[in-house]
Amino acid sequence: MKNLSIRVKITLWFTVILVFITFCTYMIVFSVNRQLLQKTIRDELIRTVEDNVDEVEYYRSIGTADPQEVDYYMAFGGGYLEIDDDFLDKVNEVYTSLYNEDAALLYGENPISKHTASLGFADSKIQHITINGTLYYIFDRKLALEGLEGLWLRGVVSENQGMMQMAAITRLLQLFLPFFVVISIIGGYLLARRMLKPIQEISESAARIGSSGDLKKRIEIGGGKDELHQLAAGFNEMFQRLEDAFEAERQFTSDASHELRTPVSVIVAQCEMSLEETRSVEEYEQALRTIQRQGRKMSRLINDMLDFTRLEMRAESYVREMVDMTELVQSVCFDMAMIKEKGISLNYEAGADIKIYGNRQLLNRLLGNLVTNAYRYGRENGFIFVSLKRRGQNVELSVSDNGIGIGEGQQQKIFQRFYQADNSHSGIGTGLGLSMAYEIVQFHGGEIRVESELGRGSTFFVDFKI
Repeated sequence: MKNLSIRVKITLWFTVILVFITFCTYMIVFSVNRQLLQKTIRDELIRTVEDNVDEVEYYRSIGTADPQEVDYYMAFGGGYLEIDDDFLDKVNEVYTSLYNEDAALLYGENPISKHTASLGFADSKIQHITINGTLYYIFDRKLALEGLEGLWLRGVVSENQGMMQMAAITRLLQLFLPFFVVISIIGGYLLARRMLKPIQEISESAARIGSSGDLKKRIEIGGGKDELHQLAAGFNEMFQRLEDAFEAERQFTSDASHELRTPVSVIVAQCEMSLEETRSVEEYEQALRTIQRQGRKMSRLINDMLDFTRLEMRAESYVREMVDMTELVQSVCFDMAMIKEKGISLNYEAGADIKIYGNRQLLNRLLGNLVTNAYRYGRENGFIFVSLKRRGQNVELSVSDNGIGIGEGQQQKIFQRFYQADNSHSGIGTGLGLSMAYEIVQFHGGEIRVESELGRGSTFFVDFKI
């Protein structure tokens, strides 16, 4: 079974179930029909005997009988019995005969009379007897009209009457049920093949994508909204995410290599220049300071990339808890106000007792990155203002400055990794601050946006759900 295709397995299971259902149906139909036919036989026996009760009449003399009736007459009890010679014939395999109270056969035919001689009469009751493996039903009626006292009508019918009809039904079932089973199996196989065709196409497409490595390919199985089309759509979405992830990884590697190439080149150049010939102490000191500066830049870049990767790939390692944002904003702003870079003043306003569910370390990093960015692109003797407040069911954190601002065309790009809107400041940061801030906000299920105007400053808004 393990080596069979799903289509064959489905067909086999379908066949087994169908054969079982067909067999059960056959047995149920056979049983029900047998019971119905036996009941029909008994009802026919009773009806025939009851009809014949009125066909036996008593006359004191032949002269009083109806001269137009051509019936059978026989002497009985000082008079005559008029018997319709048709009513005692075999009717629908039912035999009817006339007996006296001593069980002596007076008229009619009873094929099992010698076996029923000792069987007493029972008025209006069905009795049965088995002879040579055949079941017979017997129904007696006592005649009660004047002159008919002591007479009995006995009807006899064999169950074989129903067996003939049952045999006909059985032959039909045995002929048509296998035909329907075969047709159903063929139809089930074709239906399974048609229904599983999209799965085969999904498998083949996935194999082609895997062998070629081309994540731009997609699974095409036509329109539809059933489970298989949903599965194909799910695979396509997965391939799209994989393509985006690989593209982002490729871009990240390319950007990281580009960002690291410059400081490495500077360090190598300074080392080669210092080793080419003897230099003065001042020149050696200058070279070492350059190497130190570029080394620190590389260290910051590597640390930022590691933090960024950890947040993207191992977000579960950051524990969530209730964080007092009021205390966090006050603490971060108090410490960073001491920087006083370029004469910029930092002020803040934080609402009382504002808490959100998140990671304190990341939230601290978020606010630090936004404030650092405001310092980096702020104007001389400018200002930075940090605000924390509730807005309905949200908490809004904003960082404003009156720095150089961001052009409208660049506002959607500043959250990309290594992107720096102002190239004149490219040597200051790593280009990962705002992209890290974006990832931190996403980790907390929030939203970040910027409102800015060139030459007038920028405001970054972060919204968290309480």
